[in-house]
Amino acid sequence: MIPMDGLVWLLVVLVPGAAIATLWITRREQHLKAQLRQARTELHDLADMLDVWQWQSDREHRLVSLRPPHGDTGAARSGAKAQPPLWDAFEAGDVAALKARLANHAPLDDVDVAGPADSGLPRRGRLRGRVRIDSQGAFAGYTGTLRDCDAVAPASHPALPDTERDHESFSYTVSHDLRAPIRVVEGFTKILKEDYGRLLDRIGNDHLDRVLGAAARMNAMIDALLALARLSSQPLASQPVNLSQLAGYVAEDLRRQWPERPVVLHIEPGLLAQGDPTLLRVVLENLLGNAWKYTGKCAVPEVWFEQGASRGAYTVRDNGAGFDMRFSDRLFGVFQRLHSASEFQGTGIGLASVRRIVRRHGGDIWAEAEVERGARFHFSLR
Repeated sequence: MIPMDGLVWLLVVLVPGAAIATLWITRREQHLKAQLRQARTELHDLADMLDVWQWQSDREHRLVSLRPPHGDTGAARSGAKAQPPLWDAFEAGDVAALKARLANHAPLDDVDVAGPADSGLPRRGRLRGRVRIDSQGAFAGYTGTLRDCDAVAPASHPALPDTERDHESFSYTVSHDLRAPIRVVEGFTKILKEDYGRLLDRIGNDHLDRVLGAAARMNAMIDALLALARLSSQPLASQPVNLSQLAGYVAEDLRRQWPERPVVLHIEPGLLAQGDPTLLRVVLENLLGNAWKYTGKCAVPEVWFEQGASRGAYTVRDNGAGFDMRFSDRLFGVFQRLHSASEFQGTGIGLASVRRIVRRHGGDIWAEAEVERGARFHFSLR
């Protein structure tokens, strides 16, 4: 049996502790509720501005919510009983193909549909949708849009050709579908570290930091992938370009980025070309940036930008780490690296971007190198 004085001390310790814990939990709950209200308000405002129909289906692919463009709630439907399946609600042109995609929980991209008569839906439309996951990680249905193909496009936004529409679809998928699970991992890891990090030992906190670092790297890779995709659709603004001057600007940025690196840069004057100055700067940023990076272990790092062996050809070379030419076929691939990320940082997409830009200018790029004896990147422009 606990003595009376011991019971008093126990109450003195426990009661304030319980009160503090209750207060912390209450404030945390209020903060989360406020964030949720703000997120819902922002989502509602965004939905009101969209110029497409918005819909949701349940686990059995029945239409459970339908909202017309620009928030016209008078024509909205939600929660009605005996809603039809998607292929009937929108009268899909290829029902079997749509059912197969739904059964496999695959993304829906530009599915041709025709709204039933007197339904108020577009007579010719394109259906898009993405899988929705519930709080338990289980399939909960689809969320998507329906665009009216007969609607007159605004003058500032003409109808997109197939290649641009494909690019738009790809960018949407990458930026939303790939980022969603990363946001979940990153968000819950931050909460875990914030709320319980003090209870973990050094190794446990190190594991959390590794998860957050991996999420940050994945986000960086997605950004790089989107930038690479934009290079294919960005129109070329061809004009005379002073590559020597452009290389000088890039060098200034590199010196600001790595002020501790005493790299000796040799730029041949008067190197001129015809092309898009913005895209050609991307070429030099990647090639000179790589040379700058891979000379990191040199006692006297040197980088050269000079005229190539023929007219319209240029060379960026360095005295850095180089690489084994047996693996040169991987050099310009997306996310392909010839050095580990622990040795030299990067996303592995820069040279893929360079090749895409150079080929859009009617040229090509190739490389020569020896391990620990530097690399030479040659590119030509038409």
